Amino acid sequence: IAVLTATLRASAKPTRLIELIHRAIPYPVVLWTEQGGAVSLSLAHKRRSQGEAGEVVIEDVRRTAPFHPNSPTTEEAVFLASLVVSGLPNRNLFALYQGWLDRVASLEAARITGTFTPPDSIDRASALRDGLDTHARLQRDLAALRTQAEKEKQLNRRVQLNLEIKRLEVKVATTEKTL
Repeated sequence: IAVLTATLRASAKPTRLIELIHRAIPYPVVLWTEQGGAVSLSLAHKRRSQGEAGEVVIEDVRRTAPFHPNSPTTEEAVFLASLVVSGLPNRNLFALYQGWLDRVASLEAARITGTFTPPDSIDRASALRDGLDTHARLQRDLAALRTQAEKEKQLNRRVQLNLEIKRLEVKVATTEKTL
């Protein structure tokens, strides 16, 4: 497991650069990025490409939202304390790396729910990742529907879109409860 730090210029696009760094290094990377005083931690599971020899495919990138380490929120402070190696799974390096990934996913969930609780089992960690993915997808769908509803001229179609928006908002609320 390589631990890297990167300092990005203020004008840099961090999401793309983080993805490029993870893609360029074919083994597990813990990447701390700093941009304008805020830091972010990212990790990604990788596997060998089945289509191209020698290529690496990123399966799942987990990244914390940028935060200021000198003045963390309560959830961020608990998250930082939970990264200590002695408190993580220690069966092998994969389990250790997965433990860090689970902590990052828990921080993502804490930004939604308001409480940071690391998963206590493999099943809970899997359910957390699935819930976060579902939540992100529903949020994207909601944003697209809202944009479409604003542009719609026909009243009956606008009503249908608003009903669909309400249905998705209920799904988002249900998903948030499972996080």
